[in-house]
Amino acid sequence: MRLLQQPQLASKKETRTVGRGFQPLFFIIFTLLMTAGIGARLVYLQIAEGANYRKRAEANRIRMIPKQPERGNIFDRNGKLLATTRYPRSVYLWPMAHTKPSWSVVGPRLSKILNIPVEEMEKKLDDSGFNSSLVRIARDLNDAEITVLKEYANELKDVEIHTEAVRYYPHGQELAHVLGYTREITPQQLKRKKQEGYRPGDMIGQMGVEKAYEKLLRGERGGQQVEVDGKGRPIRVLGEKQAKAGSDIHLTIDLNLQKAAEKALTGRNGVIIALNPNNGAVLAMVSHPTFDPNLFSKRRLSKKDWESIQGENHPLLNRAVASAFPPASTFKIVTVTAGLESGKFSPDTVLQTYGSLTVGRVTFAEWNHAGFGPLGFTKALAMSSDTFFYQIGRGVGGPTLIEWARKYGFGEKTGIEFNTEETKGHIPDQAWKQRTWKIPWTVGDSINMSIGQGALQTTPLQVSVMFCIPANGGYKVKPHLLKDHEEAKNWRESLNMKPSTVKTLREGLRKVIAEGTGKALNVSTIPPTSGKSGTAEAWKNRVKANHAWFGAYAPADKPEIVVLAFAEHSGGGGGSVAAPMVLQVMEEFFQKKSLNKSDKADTEALKLRTHSPRMRRQNESRE
Repeated sequence: MRLLQQPQLASKKETRTVGRGFQPLFFIIFTLLMTAGIGARLVYLQIAEGANYRKRAEANRIRMIPKQPERGNIFDRNGKLLATTRYPRSVYLWPMAHTKPSWSVVGPRLSKILNIPVEEMEKKLDDSGFNSSLVRIARDLNDAEITVLKEYANELKDVEIHTEAVRYYPHGQELAHVLGYTREITPQQLKRKKQEGYRPGDMIGQMGVEKAYEKLLRGERGGQQVEVDGKGRPIRVLGEKQAKAGSDIHLTIDLNLQKAAEKALTGRNGVIIALNPNNGAVLAMVSHPTFDPNLFSKRRLSKKDWESIQGENHPLLNRAVASAFPPASTFKIVTVTAGLESGKFSPDTVLQTYGSLTVGRVTFAEWNHAGFGPLGFTKALAMSSDTFFYQIGRGVGGPTLIEWARKYGFGEKTGIEFNTEETKGHIPDQAWKQRTWKIPWTVGDSINMSIGQGALQTTPLQVSVMFCIPANGGYKVKPHLLKDHEEAKNWRESLNMKPSTVKTLREGLRKVIAEGTGKALNVSTIPPTSGKSGTAEAWKNRVKANHAWFGAYAPADKPEIVVLAFAEHSGGGGGSVAAPMVLQVMEEFFQKKSLNKSDKADTEALKLRTHSPRMRRQNESRE
């Protein structure tokens, strides 16, 4: 029986081992594939992504405590300080602060001391990212807040207090629209500026010179590199990079003249601008209503603060460059130029003026409703005769008027540094009229434009540039605020006007002061002056009073300064409302110049006396 059963057992054993020869090969291949995969992954992690992972590991261990750079100072043309830095104290937290168990105590306590919602602090910490450096929660702490923070120091171990550089404007609102202001970068700005190195909490110029010269003024951030433990607490300082202060800049602004312009505009909405007509340097620029730029250095604006900058009169708006108005009779400078340069009129042209002029079915009135009799160009400018210029506008036609308006710089930006704030104004033409009103350009449109009315819109700065052209002999200047030593020719371009055209303009503008609508400036306190008045209809809002303009330059024979005054919805005429403002600024400029000359003469006289032979002998005898 046993012999018969053995073959059956052997047969069963052979059945169980069928296929066993393939198993070792399978496991070998599997093992090789796994080893190769792991090796490839290690190569990828250590070589391809090694630098990135080392950087991330380092970020978990090393943090940077930033130090904001000191912003560059701003000075006027004579070295007087216009904007500088002060050093208040600010509260900082590490980004992971609100994830710690202690935050249940720290958060509410900080919120109560600083009057900041806990949710607002948490959002700042989240927005900064877990691996970022210290985050500023509040700035410009007062003494009371510092005292309370120290009293609760045991509860607020993760809270750090540091000083930082904050912008300060010693002259407050007097230079608000020129200097602008700085403020913490907004989330929208951060998206655009992140590649330039900006981070949450950075201060950035928001308007004016602060914005225009942000790159020069900003400086470079510094700070301490510290090693932290697993809980994010600093262990030791590994290194320090000194913050690099921004560059100081000197403006063309004259602080004394700016203050005189500010005083002259007191109580009115409007603009006063003073330019060097030979190179376009801005000596003063005032816009009303104004604001205090120091408000934006506060941690939080009060309701009163917000009301002061968000009023219905828009105090943040720089009316010198960002608002456009009809230039009224000041535009007659362009009409004279167009008439003479067209060849259709000569400098000797004399035209009869009337109480009104009817074209088609429309009657265009003279401002005195009587006319002035026969007038030439110079006397027409002096009396600002409307009917004289109606005839010039009708004679040259719209295209020629529009051409010269553009040559004078209307309808385009002046090129001043406030590019994002400046408006082009508006010059109506055939295409615009057809597009807007579905009717062609008419003679009436040319007549309206000839006296600076209708749909023509210009900024006060553009009108100031216009006055520079007859003042300097026919050159359009580029207004600018950064002081430099370049020659005047680099800031201007010739309009290639006939000498006879410039002569006629200058004679007419001089007569405005001596005989016409600008007699308010015909005084002994300033040199002989030339200028032009204007009274603009507020056609966009007829329920409000008209605007008043006056532009002037002096001395008449060799101009050194152009001053333009614009009074918004002031009522009255340019000669009675705006001209006295121009006079105040002119008096400041020339009285200061006279004093400087007197001081220089006294110094020279003292040198001559000191170095004379007689004085030398007296000094030798004393010795």
